[in-house]
Amino acid sequence: MPQKRPSTPSWRAPLAAGFLLLACSIASAQWVWKEGDRKVFSDTAPPASVPDKNILKRPGGGSAPMPAPAAVAPASTETGAASPAGAAPQAAAPQLPTVDKELEAKKKQTEQTEAARQKAEEQRVAQARTESCNRAKQARATLDSGVRLATTNAKGEREIMDDKARTAEAKRLDDVMRGNCGPMPKSGPQ
Repeated sequence: MPQKRPSTPSWRAPLAAGFLLLACSIASAQWVWKEGDRKVFSDTAPPASVPDKNILKRPGGGSAPMPAPAAVAPASTETGAASPAGAAPQAAAPQLPTVDKELEAKKKQTEQTEAARQKAEEQRVAQARTESCNRAKQARATLDSGVRLATTNAKGEREIMDDKARTAEAKRLDDVMRGNCGPMPKSGPQ
């Protein structure tokens, strides 16, 4: 008969998982320092209020305190004086680009696209105005020629224009020509 294996208590599995999580979090932390009686594990540097003697581990596995940055003597640009003779020259801090080149390129491309779209829209409007002006001028010339004109009413019947209808049509055509035959009206704030 097979021998039964004693079952493990149910508290062991969560405890083992907890230890594994703690070990993983400790291993991934780059900084370790003491705050009072407890140790703090973090991937960011400790606050400035933590003294160097309490920092137990630094990024890259170093546990020794990092040297404090040397004080830089201000160089006089007016007199051309440099730092003292015994001082080692300090490397200039790398300058971060003030403008993101990719962002500027996208912004410029967007502005160019918008300008091209606006120009195309202005050309379309100008062409529509020109066509409307030409049609109104042609209709006005026909109206002024004295030729009998006919229109179609709502029932689809043909009606000859009387003097009242001709005057109303002449006024309408004048309004169309006034709006479309002159220079393009300015749009936007002035």
